[in-house]
Amino acid sequence: MSGTESGQAALVAIDWGTSHARAYVVDGDGHVVARRAAPVGVGAIRDGDFAGAFARLLGDWAALPVPHVAAGMIGSRQGWIEVPYVACPAGAAAVAAAVAPTPGAELSIIPGVIVRDEADIPDVIRGEETQIFGAVRDDEPDVLAVLPGTHSKWVHVAQGRIVAFETHMTGELYAVLLAHSLLGRLADTSGAAEAPGPAFARGVARGLSGGGLGHLIFGARTLALAGELAPPEVPDWLSGLLIGREIRSARTWAHRRGLDAARVRVIGGDALVARYREALARADIDAEAGPADAAVRGIARVARLANLIH
Repeated sequence: MSGTESGQAALVAIDWGTSHARAYVVDGDGHVVARRAAPVGVGAIRDGDFAGAFARLLGDWAALPVPHVAAGMIGSRQGWIEVPYVACPAGAAAVAAAVAPTPGAELSIIPGVIVRDEADIPDVIRGEETQIFGAVRDDEPDVLAVLPGTHSKWVHVAQGRIVAFETHMTGELYAVLLAHSLLGRLADTSGAAEAPGPAFARGVARGLSGGGLGHLIFGARTLALAGELAPPEVPDWLSGLLIGREIRSARTWAHRRGLDAARVRVIGGDALVARYREALARADIDAEAGPADAAVRGIARVARLANLIH
C-alpha cells in the first residue's frame, strides 16, 4: 500500500459483479486515486468463500481504516448476503437507508431496486443503480438513461429518483446464440473487433425494422449461407440486430411513459457505449455519454448518505 493511497483514502468502493470485481480507493472529493481488479466475481466463488475473495481482491487495502462499500451481485441471493431490493420510485437516500453489512462487518453492501411493469411482472436492477446516482443529477427533471451490458437497462430517472426501468437480455442472448446455436457454426469470433463495422450498421437497420425477433435472428444464418455475410461479419451483424431490436422496443416503452425518447444518456464502458451510440444515431436518437466513473461516483454518494463517510 503506497503512502498516497493510505493518506488520501476516504472510501474503498467495490463494483462486484457476476464475473469480475473491481475495487477503487476514493479520496474525500470523490476522485479515484487507485484501482484494482480480480476475477473473483460472484459466479466464480466456491463454497461461499466470499471473505477469501474479498481478501484476494483488496490485498493490503483491506487494512485501510475507511469504509468498504460494494454494489452489484455481491448483494444478490447468490452473493455474500442477500440485501433486499428497494421499491421504485427510489432515490439515492432511500437506497442508502437500506445498505446492509456483512456478518463480520467487512463490507457494507448497497441494495438493488425493483419495479413492476404494466403486467405486474417484476423487474430488477442490482449494481446499475449506483451508475444512475453517479451520472444523473437531482435537479434534472426527466432523463432516459441506457445502461448497456449483459442485461441492458433503460431507466426513467426524475429528480434523481429511479421511477421505472425495463431490462433487455441483449448481451446474454448474443453470447448464447453464438455459443450454443447454429449461428455460431457460421461465425468467426476469433478476430472480433470492439469497434462496430459495416455489418453492424446493417444489423441495426434490420433490428429497427418490423418482424418477429426469431425470424430476424435466423437472417444471420441465411445471409452467411448466401455468401452475403463473411464469417467474421456474422457476430457484428447479430450484435447490431439485437441492439436495434432493443432500441425499437425500449423506445416504444418510453413513449408509453410519456418520455421524449429522442435523447438518451448512455452509461457504461467505452466500447459498449460507442456501439450503442452508433445504433441510437441510426434510430435518430441523440445519445450523450455519461461519465466513465459513474459507478464509483454513485457508490461514494450512497456511502455519504448512509453516513459511512463524511
